[in-house]
Amino acid sequence: MTSTATGQTYQQEFTKPDGRPLTLYGLNPIVVTSVIPSPSTEAVDARPVLRWHPLRGEWVMYAAHRLGRTFLPPPEYNPLAPTSDPAHPTELPRGIYDLAVFANRFPSLTLNAPEPPVGPAQTRAGVGACEVVVFSQNADGRLSDLSDAQMSLLLSVWADRTSRFAAGGVIKSVLAFENRGVEVGVTLHHPHGQIYAYDHLPPVATRMLEMAQKHHVETGNAWISDFVDAEREAGERIVHDEGAALSIVPPFARYTYETWILPTRPVGLLSELTDDERDAFARTFKDALLRLDALFGVRMPYLMTVHQAPLDGPHPEFPLHIELYPYLRAAGRMKYLAGTEQGAGEFANDKFPEVAAAELRAVNLENV
Repeated sequence: MTSTATGQTYQQEFTKPDGRPLTLYGLNPIVVTSVIPSPSTEAVDARPVLRWHPLRGEWVMYAAHRLGRTFLPPPEYNPLAPTSDPAHPTELPRGIYDLAVFANRFPSLTLNAPEPPVGPAQTRAGVGACEVVVFSQNADGRLSDLSDAQMSLLLSVWADRTSRFAAGGVIKSVLAFENRGVEVGVTLHHPHGQIYAYDHLPPVATRMLEMAQKHHVETGNAWISDFVDAEREAGERIVHDEGAALSIVPPFARYTYETWILPTRPVGLLSELTDDERDAFARTFKDALLRLDALFGVRMPYLMTVHQAPLDGPHPEFPLHIELYPYLRAAGRMKYLAGTEQGAGEFANDKFPEVAAAELRAVNLENV
């Protein structure tokens, strides 16, 4: 067990009975009032494999051990809640802390993945890492229920995990994300997200970097600077502007109420934000989440992704940002990925971004 304090935040390291690491983060000194638990004392035996897709130019992950992962358990068996009955241990201890990060018990990638037998499609070991980020001890809460300070802490946690992976030298790209709602395949309702760390650059990050670099070569400017300037001048699609950060329904939105949260200064990594920029980014992020829930008066099912620069940089051209993909295109109406989206990779949107942004700006946030 180790404990450190950074600025006004604290973190404490533990090892679970099955050998997996656990880190607790807090705005105040961390106090643990129970033993460190794990649903199982057996070490994780994961053997993920990657196979190359020659026509799409991307790796596909295979992880057969994930078939046994927890699926929509009843509230009394919530594995992400602090342990209340030592006879039925969960992933988290009782105590005073705000967020927790631990290695996934059912990972799609592992740093110690064994070399598989020779197989088709350039089969190789699924090297990488998968972590679970628990946003709150409150099983019924939402990410947007975090205080402004806790939201800022979350950004610091994502930055810390990214820096740790970068220091190891194996990981090339880190993606933090949250799936919310059974509509997008959530198997645990407790507010949490995940981090996937890849030993290669995935297709989306590769394309983003290529296009950002192309823009920089052609204009001499960072894409995000030109984008923010143009959108502020247009004044139609910005939802909330904090000065150092803003939220927007981008003019090329693929989902009806797709929302991006961006810093207004070009940075590629969360760790590059100043304290004031991180706080503004956190407030804007929270505001965007609250507006999505207020839009139709229900908890909006969504997928959230945090895009940071590849770790083999520096890549100053890469635009740090968060993307929110809401899965309701209207009240009670889901957005499904159909033929053109899945088959051609080109989205069909039922509403212009300018209209969607106006609707999000108009929502009342007093009671969400």
